[in-house]
Amino acid sequence: MNSTGDTEPDETNTPSGRTLALTVCSAAIGGTFQYGYNISIINAPTSYIQGFINDTYMERWGIALETTQVTLIWTVIVSAFSLGGLLGALLAGPLAVRFGRKNSLLLNNSFLFVGAAFVLTCRVARSFEMLILARFLVGINAGVSMNVQPMYFGESAPKHLRGAVAFSSAVFTAFGIFLGQVVGLTELLGTEPLWPYLLASNALPGLIQLLTLPWFPESPRYLLIDRGDREACVRALGRLRGGVAPVLEMEEMLQEQQQQKSAALNSGSAASATTPWSLFKNPDLRAQLRTVMAASSAMMLCGNDSFYFYASYIFLEAGIPPEKVQYVTIGTGASEFTASILSNLLIERVGRRSLLVGGYSLMSCWTVVFTVALTLQSRGVAGMPYLSMACVFSYILSFGLGPAGVTGILPAEIFDQGARPAAYMVAGSFMWISLFLLGMLFPFIVSGLGNFCFLPFLGVCLVSAVFFRLTLPETKGKTLAEITAEFDRKNGVKKERPDLKVDESIREHYQLGFTLITVYLPMCSGDSYTTN
Repeated sequence: MNSTGDTEPDETNTPSGRTLALTVCSAAIGGTFQYGYNISIINAPTSYIQGFINDTYMERWGIALETTQVTLIWTVIVSAFSLGGLLGALLAGPLAVRFGRKNSLLLNNSFLFVGAAFVLTCRVARSFEMLILARFLVGINAGVSMNVQPMYFGESAPKHLRGAVAFSSAVFTAFGIFLGQVVGLTELLGTEPLWPYLLASNALPGLIQLLTLPWFPESPRYLLIDRGDREACVRALGRLRGGVAPVLEMEEMLQEQQQQKSAALNSGSAASATTPWSLFKNPDLRAQLRTVMAASSAMMLCGNDSFYFYASYIFLEAGIPPEKVQYVTIGTGASEFTASILSNLLIERVGRRSLLVGGYSLMSCWTVVFTVALTLQSRGVAGMPYLSMACVFSYILSFGLGPAGVTGILPAEIFDQGARPAAYMVAGSFMWISLFLLGMLFPFIVSGLGNFCFLPFLGVCLVSAVFFRLTLPETKGKTLAEITAEFDRKNGVKKERPDLKVDESIREHYQLGFTLITVYLPMCSGDSYTTN
């Protein structure tokens, strides 16, 4: 790096790359990993939990439940996860503002541990209601982490790695799905005596996060813009960038801080985080808000997660022998995990928009092929069950290539620091409401439409591909001001924007930070402090 700091350091060959990578792993293993893990582990013990529900009810009342009643209670247990996620999404914004990104993730583990305790004691207490409560608490944990973690990553990564780092949330989600399916095999924890331990095994990743994440820095943008702690920001940025904070990055953050203060001064109110309601009322952000609402809803309504909630039903419908279903289900998780890794490598080359539009376009094609395969299978055409299975894998691969990861990046890239928590609250709420509706309605869609059960998802994928093709600008490698200008251009908005040059007062602020970097930090031991 030159003396002026105009170039970005090579993150892959410096301690900053290692620090950033370890921060990502520590945050994600107790974050979005939990979302994927808890989606998949509920599938293996389905019959055992349904038996537990029926036995418990018979002990209490002396009569057995009907099959439809057991199915209804089971559906409530599954859907409680989505309701908890909705509450978690609403809590994520206030938590991120009040406690910070890192501390919010740490506090979030409390929901997980209480839920694990309920699961481990439900058989002793003879209470299936404890399972409903446990899944609700685990859902809160997932709802908070699905919003706070991408925010934390997007604010901690340098611009040239922002997409890849933020997309790692999707990689860990897919890894959680895959590992949950493996742990749920009958050879491991997917047996009748061990199913409570399977559902409570999510406490282990949470414990790993509690032991590791405190050693890594808080989001530099949160420290500077939200808390106004310039020295803490310099220390955190120094650790994430190999001991030297890039000049341009500091200038950009200080400029954003100054712009937020100026906006608050012009409005006559104190600077504070934007609320979801004020976000809806702001006409300047309407296009961005519409984009994240559509992306979050489409990610769930496209039907991908229905494969994990009801994977057994889908593969049985496709003609896979019952004894082979658990192994085929692992293939779905492996497919998304593979695709997410590939997409993580491509996102900074191909761009967000291309991956999102391309992913939904491919999913539309595979939905058509899958519907044809199911129809021919019902007429006795040989080989169709395997074509159906291939379509399912291809559908999940296409989802993992784009929508799975790009959707979580968008709020971090198209909203400023003040509006970002509220944007994630709105996006998360739409995501979890959509997931809840899908979880409740999908069994009825299958029974009602039969071989044509994926046609509603075809409509969602087609509309999403067209919508994002027409309205979403490419955000790769662009600053927030450039992205906002692109949104305005695409939506026909013409307005004057302030000069983006950094004024003298901001440069003076930066000089203080630069002095701290070059004079104060070398006097310290480098890693002997921990940024809160």
